[in-house]
Amino acid sequence: MNKIIVVLILLAIVSPVFAQNDSGDMYYQNIAIEKIYFSGPGYIIQYRKGINELGTIGVPYAWFTEAGGKAEILQLPYGANWPSMSVFYRDGEFSYVRLYVHRWKGHPTWAVAPMGADVSRFFRDPEVFRIEY
Repeated sequence: MNKIIVVLILLAIVSPVFAQNDSGDMYYQNIAIEKIYFSGPGYIIQYRKGINELGTIGVPYAWFTEAGGKAEILQLPYGANWPSMSVFYRDGEFSYVRLYVHRWKGHPTWAVAPMGADVSRFFRDPEVFRIEY
């Protein structure tokens, strides 16, 4: 019995050394969202990139549904929360994006892209996600 306890203690001390994940540097950036548009190929997001400047980027719907996808959408709790997105980078390269959105689709930040609008420029390369600052 004492041998089992000693082995378990040693295992508990040594196992974190082997559990370290050497996946490189990971960091993220939070960006305020001004408007989220529903469109055919995905969400079109207008975000704050400066004092009086807006940037626009597309996030394909496929990124939300594929296993290990590049995007995740989370609903904000009830209250006066404003939507945002967190863009995660690993070793300086885009890894994935997380959208924090309002639950109520009638919120002023939700909209639908106008019928017939050419939104293809936001989805030219489905593997690239480049935020302009």
